[in-house]
Formats: sequence, structure tokens, C-alpha cells
Amino acid sequence: MTLIKSISGIRGTIGGQVGENLTPIDAVKFASAYGMWIKQQRNKKDYTVVVGRDARISGEMIQSLVMNTLVGMGIHVVDLGLSTTPTVEVAVPMEHADGGIILTASHNPKQWNALKLLNHKGEFLNDTDGKEILRLAESDTIEFSDVDSLGKITINQAYIDMHIDEVLNLPLVNKKAIEKAKFKVVVDGVNSTGGIAIPLLLERLGVHAVKLYCDPTGHFPHNPEPLKEHLTDLSEKVVKEHADFGIVVDPDVDRLAFVSEDGEMFGEEYTLVACTDYVLSNTPGNTVSNMSSTRALRDVTEKHGGVYEASAVGEVNVVELMKQNNAIIGGEGNGGIIYPELHYGRDALVGVALFLSLLADKKIKVSELRSTYPSYFMSKNKIQLTPGLDVDGILKEMEKCYSHENITTIDGVKIDFPDNWVHLRKSNTEPIIRIYTEAKSQQEADDLAIKIMSEIKEIAGID
Repeated sequence: MTLIKSISGIRGTIGGQVGENLTPIDAVKFASAYGMWIKQQRNKKDYTVVVGRDARISGEMIQSLVMNTLVGMGIHVVDLGLSTTPTVEVAVPMEHADGGIILTASHNPKQWNALKLLNHKGEFLNDTDGKEILRLAESDTIEFSDVDSLGKITINQAYIDMHIDEVLNLPLVNKKAIEKAKFKVVVDGVNSTGGIAIPLLLERLGVHAVKLYCDPTGHFPHNPEPLKEHLTDLSEKVVKEHADFGIVVDPDVDRLAFVSEDGEMFGEEYTLVACTDYVLSNTPGNTVSNMSSTRALRDVTEKHGGVYEASAVGEVNVVELMKQNNAIIGGEGNGGIIYPELHYGRDALVGVALFLSLLADKKIKVSELRSTYPSYFMSKNKIQLTPGLDVDGILKEMEKCYSHENITTIDGVKIDFPDNWVHLRKSNTEPIIRIYTEAKSQQEADDLAIKIMSEIKEIAGID
């Protein structure tokens, strides 16, 4: 069982020992630290925090603990109940709130939950703020309010609808063309809040939604990470229903993947590529993704005359570089679409609306659309190292070995070869080096990974 503390929040498994798992005491401890940070940051009389959760079995318990902890600190809470990560992100500025907390462990299995923390803009915390909350959690400086100064909880369950309103009001979402196309789409909501939000969005767009696992019970019918090996039911349903395509989201609805009409994966990496193609064809501009995302995004961006930049891995890093470079769309290769016209956060609802607009515009099958993009293939591996090995030193040696190539070192070591690339990153929590490669065939990507792994092992002196 596990408890992971990071700048973006606290994540762990339910039950077990205090300090080793996400127990009620740990939830209260970190909610208190966040509340204290809010007060230090905002320094005013009244404070408000928006709180929402995915459909996890433990969600109601954790939400009650978190909200009442904030109430005990004199902070008012807007309770969204069952919601999505992007919905909470949208709600924070709409409520003029001081922050937000999403109770979700994203794509982790049902025994996990987490407190994801937002600032007053509805964006994830930066490194400095996250570390301050971790420091406060271990301090004895947290103060609670007296009986006459307690906060209040206000329930507002309208925000998914309000979020959809905001999406439909985006100039590039072509509601008329989508409705005219009469699409039929299968939705896998993995029995979480995507099963509420995505069908509602499709209904508003005049799309016939066939629901698969859309009952928000928190009992995930398959591994909730939207990868090919977990989506056989969706693929079969798309073919059986003669649907135009399938949609799958993770439990908190910030990751999005598609299945083509033939039951084949569109490719999680290509969700962002397709949405970017549509946006840039209408509003030219720059793009950003993280260093471990497909090169196809760079290709599509340059085709439209834009400039592509790669950030360190992590949503907060992508957002920071997007702001610096005035990127009009960006995200991560795990199916995360960030469209600043609405907000700076990964948002599957925005992704669905943009993708449908693209399809309605091009009037082609999803498999045909996929074939219009450059084809790249990824291999994702890791090497377990023995504790005590100098991981940074190993990466430095790899950097020296390939100093004649195009190298980026803002997040580990990325080596860009003319026809492929490799990204080496160390884990922050265990002695592991992650090796991501991408090439124009799966064999080439796998072979490159094997070659690099062999070189790392030789440098490390391991078999």
C-alpha cells in the first residue's frame, strides 16, 4: 500500500497505516495544510474553495473529510459533488474562488484516491507552492477557526452543465455541422463521471450516444487507464453498433482516446494531433506538448506554419511553456487536450467537441482521418537499478555518448535523431530510469529501446 506526496497533491491507497496510506487522518492533514496555504496566499477576510470528486467508492468519504476540514478553518466550500477535473478547473474562476480540490486518482485503480490541488486560477500548483503545502503539512503551525467563524458548505451540482455551455460557446465548436452529420458514438465512461459528462455533451451536440459503462458507481469494469489492451469491449461495441467511432475517458475525464469505426485504436497520442490539426487550420499559432509526446504534433504544427515547443513532463510544465510561447493549443500525449480559449487544463470535453468539429468538416471516416497524419510508433520501457547507483551520473554519461546529436536536458535526457528519438528520465520515487522511444515502425522503436537500455546497463555495470 502506498502514499505519494508531490507538488500536485497527495495520492495513495485507501486504508492501512497513517502516513503510509491515504487514511482519513492523512486526508485531514493535507486538507488543513492546503487551507493554511490558501489563507497565506490570499490574505483576506473570506475564503472559498471549490471541491468535486470522481465516482470512486472512497470519494464520498474523502470529500466529507476534506470539506469539513476546510469548514473548520473558516473556509467556505462550494460542493460540486460528482464532477470532473476540468469542470472543477472551470468552476474555480467562475466562482471567484481562492482555490479548488479534485478528489480523484485519475487513471489509478479503484483502491486509490487523491487530493489534486488548484490555485485561484483553477490551475495546478507550481513547484514552489506545492512544496510549501508539503512543508505546512509537517509543521505545527496550522490554526483552526473558533465556533463563530466556521465556513459553510454550498451545494452546486450545475457545473457540468455550465462547463458544457462554455465548451459549446467556443467559436471553433461547429454545433450546426456536428448536428447535421448525425454521428453515432459509443462512450466508455469507465463507470465514473465521464459517464455523466460526455453523454450530456453529445446530446447537446445532436450526437447519438451509445452508453457503455456509464453508471457512476466507481466499480471500474476494466483497468481505467485508456490504453488499447483495456478497451476490447469498446472496440467490439463500436463495430457491433456500426458507430462512427468510440470515446473513452479516464475516471476524472482529463484524458481522452478514440476508437475508429473499424474497432482499431485511433491512438492516444493522436488525440492531441487531430484536435491541433483542426484548431490550427482555423486559427494559426504555436503548440506545446511534453518531451515524451509524439513527433507527429511537431509535424502537424509546422505544416500549418506554427512553432512547436516541448516542455518537461507534467501538466504544470506544459501550461507554463504554453503561456511563454503564446501556444493556442497544447497538452500531453496521454490524450490530454489543453485549449486556453476555455482554460489551462487538460479537458476531454473540449477534446470531444473539437474532434467532432474536425470530423464534420472533413466528412471522412475516423480511420481515414488517422491515415492523413504521419505515423509514428512508441516503445515505453524502464530499467530497475540497484539502490545507491548514481542515476544522474548515468544520464550524464549517456548525454556525453550522444553529444553529437540534438540533445535536450530540461527533463532527463532527450536525444533527437533525424528519424526517431529517445527520452530518458529518472523516477523521483524509486531507482528507475524510464526509456521512451519513438520511430516510424514499432520494430524500429523497440530496437532503439533495446540498444539504449543495453548501453545504460553497460554504464551502470549491471547485467
